[in-house]
Amino acid sequence: LDEGIVLDDSSLSGSDFPLEEITLSSASSPSLNPIWIEGGDGDNGDGDGDGDGFDSLSDGGGGGCLGRTWAKVKGIFVKPPSYHPRTISLHPQSVKVDTNSTLPQNIVSNQKYTPVWTFLFVVLYNEFKFFFNMYFLLVALSQLIPVLRIGYLFTYIAPLVFVLAITVSKEAFDDYQRWKRDREANSQIYHKLTSGGLQPIPSSDIQVGDLIHLNKNDRVPADMILFRTSEQTGATFIRTDQLDGETSWTLRRALSVTQKLDSDASLLQMSAKLYATKPKLDIYDFVGKFTVTDAGIGGSSVDYTEAQVEGVSLDNTLWTNTVLAAGQGVGCVIYTGSETRSALNTSMPATKVGLLDLEMNRLAKVLFGLTVVLSFLMVAVGGFKGFWGIDLFRFILLFSAIIPISLRVNLDMGKALYSYWINRDDKIPGTVVRTSTIPEELGRINYLLSDKTGTLTQNVMVFKRLHLGTSSFSHDTVDELESSLRRGYESGTKSKDKGVFASKKGGRKSVEETVRTAIEALALCHNVTPTRETEGSDEISYQAASPDEVALVQFTESIGVTLWNRDLTTMTLKTPKGKKLKYDILHVFPFTSETKRMGIIVKERKTNSIIFYMKGADVVMSKIVKSSDWLDEECGNMAREGLRTLVFGMKVMSESEFDSFEKRLKKAKSQIHNRAEKVQSAVESIEKGLELIALSGVEDKLQESVKPTLEMLRNAGIRIWMLTGDKIETATNIAVSSRLVGHSQGIYTISDVNDSSVAFSHLDVFRNKKDTCLVVDGASLRYCMEGPHRELFAQVATAAPSVVCCRCSPTQKADVVLMIKEYTGLQTASIGDGGNDVSMIQAADVGIGIVGKEGRQASLAADFSINQFSYVSRLLIWHGRNSYKRSARLGQFVIHRGLIISFIQAVFSALFYFAAIAIYNGWLLVGYATFYTTLPVFSLVLDTDVTEEIAFQFPELYRELQKGRALSYKTFFVWVAKSIYQGGVIMLLAIFLFDQSLYQVISITFTALILTELVNVAFEIHTWHWMMIACEVITVIIYFISIAVLPEYFDVTFMVSGEFVWKILVIVLVTALPIYLGKFIQRKCFPASYTKLK
Repeated sequence: LDEGIVLDDSSLSGSDFPLEEITLSSASSPSLNPIWIEGGDGDNGDGDGDGDGFDSLSDGGGGGCLGRTWAKVKGIFVKPPSYHPRTISLHPQSVKVDTNSTLPQNIVSNQKYTPVWTFLFVVLYNEFKFFFNMYFLLVALSQLIPVLRIGYLFTYIAPLVFVLAITVSKEAFDDYQRWKRDREANSQIYHKLTSGGLQPIPSSDIQVGDLIHLNKNDRVPADMILFRTSEQTGATFIRTDQLDGETSWTLRRALSVTQKLDSDASLLQMSAKLYATKPKLDIYDFVGKFTVTDAGIGGSSVDYTEAQVEGVSLDNTLWTNTVLAAGQGVGCVIYTGSETRSALNTSMPATKVGLLDLEMNRLAKVLFGLTVVLSFLMVAVGGFKGFWGIDLFRFILLFSAIIPISLRVNLDMGKALYSYWINRDDKIPGTVVRTSTIPEELGRINYLLSDKTGTLTQNVMVFKRLHLGTSSFSHDTVDELESSLRRGYESGTKSKDKGVFASKKGGRKSVEETVRTAIEALALCHNVTPTRETEGSDEISYQAASPDEVALVQFTESIGVTLWNRDLTTMTLKTPKGKKLKYDILHVFPFTSETKRMGIIVKERKTNSIIFYMKGADVVMSKIVKSSDWLDEECGNMAREGLRTLVFGMKVMSESEFDSFEKRLKKAKSQIHNRAEKVQSAVESIEKGLELIALSGVEDKLQESVKPTLEMLRNAGIRIWMLTGDKIETATNIAVSSRLVGHSQGIYTISDVNDSSVAFSHLDVFRNKKDTCLVVDGASLRYCMEGPHRELFAQVATAAPSVVCCRCSPTQKADVVLMIKEYTGLQTASIGDGGNDVSMIQAADVGIGIVGKEGRQASLAADFSINQFSYVSRLLIWHGRNSYKRSARLGQFVIHRGLIISFIQAVFSALFYFAAIAIYNGWLLVGYATFYTTLPVFSLVLDTDVTEEIAFQFPELYRELQKGRALSYKTFFVWVAKSIYQGGVIMLLAIFLFDQSLYQVISITFTALILTELVNVAFEIHTWHWMMIACEVITVIIYFISIAVLPEYFDVTFMVSGEFVWKILVIVLVTALPIYLGKFIQRKCFPASYTKLK
């Protein structure tokens, strides 16, 4: 259709498009006009490669037998989606109701567990795919067998049930909240056009073929083709912030065939067919056809003898979740529910599991191996006596404390506390933690992928500079510019031949005349439309697809030249003296990433002068305008200031010159083959010898403190990528002005690639460049990331200091994140503020949403919600550091706590004939992991290794966190060695020092164990907090009280004797002193970086 080829019905109904006739109607609306949907086969596009249209449950860890079982279950009970092209036939007659439509219902569904009956299965699967929980489930079940039972049954079952109950309750509550939000969205009332007038209809009941009436500020409920608007020209504006992230308004046009009808009701009297291709991801492309099948339309005076077929393009579409920004409109629904562009570009949120949790899961497997080895040694040294297999299993159960179930509880409590502190941080007000399971991942980020508009920038363009060759104006000299403009309108007369203002004496043009020429060029050469809240109001707001165009028009208004009115064919300017100049718009040549320029031909009604204005990037315009000795230098100066520059040129055309050009253009547009190239060639024929008028510079205002924040993150070793839907020139300017690209760094651009071999050659050139930022557009990105070049692109891009991806669709953004994770295996964070960023945010290990002008969709879908970009530095550098370091230390100490009591048990069993008998039972075993050690151990979450000032003054400290050294196999085995030493010393010294009181071995070793753990906690603390001291004191008091109230476990008389006290102190000293000396030597000889700074 883009090439002017019209397809007849037969060409759409061959083997590629098998037809299926479906009649749609509504039980509540018997007067609905008939609709036939003709569909063909399509693909599912779920992205998991299984052909079922649903993301794989096993993604992100787990999988195995349970994952394969789930895949089979959903394959039986859940029908995968299939996408079809369709032809919607509109007729005046009524039809019967058909409820067997294969098209999806128009509902929003963000529930995590759909269908609902999968809830319990999926939740339990997500829990038991972790070795921790599966291990304790098997241990608990083993206690139901009498021969394997050791101790009390509740000590094994109760903790597991408690942990699972909390998880299931939390997941159920979260999914219920999502269901409530979905219900609210699906019950939103819209109005459908029927023969009985406008009938209210909930969003969930809207079907393909419905004619939906929209008012200003209505959110579009389904993908539609715009049939009519309240504007006579058929033009309207939409806000696409929740789709592509751009807050500027986008122009849309109604089909000319339907816009010409006398009224909206005439739509119900026409016979026509609307063809639409099958749903796809690309939000920047659409191909369709509208055919009037009956020229005699009742109630309409329109003659369709010459306009019975019209091509439908992106300009005629209203995608779901866009907002009608002006006027009213009527659209025909073509895609609903899961087939809409918005739904296809939104991935379902996966359950995020932190890297620290996965590392702990791996350590649990190592601990299990250690348990088996230790148990086997006990049986082997004992001589494999009797039923040694049962003894082996009993020893495994006896040493089950080596894998402490309290580890998950402690870590989850710590995460909840970290989240609470982030929420309550006064220095980042408004921050909300929405996923409390991954705060420690903030301390491990290697790649930060950021949106541009509304994230790095405010999307507020401000005029900064205007250079006219002989004079330059800025904000400081705007009064001088305004005065020159007024004098130009008072004294200048426009020449019809030269396109400039000749002075009255016929000499060289003055500053005033030059200023007037330039300001009129700025006020006329654009695609801006003025809008008013009320008809006839003097208060004007401007709307355009490009915010820098709005900035220039607002600037001309501020100095006296106002864009008063504009429609598709005319434009009116208001001069400083209140006079109105009217222009006919003859042709508009819109800006494209290929041409990098925009032109317009206007005819001034008063003088009949035909003027061709053009503006564009300096690299293009410098070849079009007449040579100048100042253009290159001034463009360089403005670029160094981070300004977005535009070069303006003009040319006055004679009637004959314009007529000749129009004939060439019309001939080019009538061509079937290579139409676009021939049209561009016709336009280029008049792009010669343009007079250089002006050079403008506008600034896209950055968010507060963006530059220092980006610098701090780079110093912290975080590589930053910008993923935006904006064009290359805009994104590059922002990258420079925000210091994402350093002054000494180069920029290599890959754009307009339409072949994989060209993509390879670009990548091959770039990988040989050093210290260079990569800029790539969306079309080129597709070829770089598809097929054999994906790995090469990942290799060269991840090695670059920074990367800017432009014209990215939401799916491409998410794919970039997944590529980085797949290739590097490192932690990623994504940050954005629009609905188009949701997929990217959910794909990253950590998703950060900003509450901004583009709404709350990104912040609601993110793991962390903030109010501005600068908060990211505190979130990562301070809270991320503390959360990770604390969780790593807490987790390893809890493991140590289980190891030390297990090694005491091992020594005890070895000394007593390798009997599988528990040394501690009942209350002692339960109390050890709760009342006697929980408070001191958990108080480690209050510890900080560096002060806040040092963390921000030296962000390089963050690089150590990225290496994961706080929790590694090295640190883990250090804790194992410490546990073996201390556990063995406690048991052996108890036997040696109390050889006359062996029957008191339980109270002796248990007291030494508790005191040793309290001392160990003290050794681990870097910065003391009053609550840490309180936890230690309270624990000692609780233990002494329990000695008095639990005579069945403790002999009070024996324990208050002087001999007991000094011998216990000796045991504690021997267990703790070597550990302290080792730490002291390490700090002195091999100090960590942060200790040097302290």
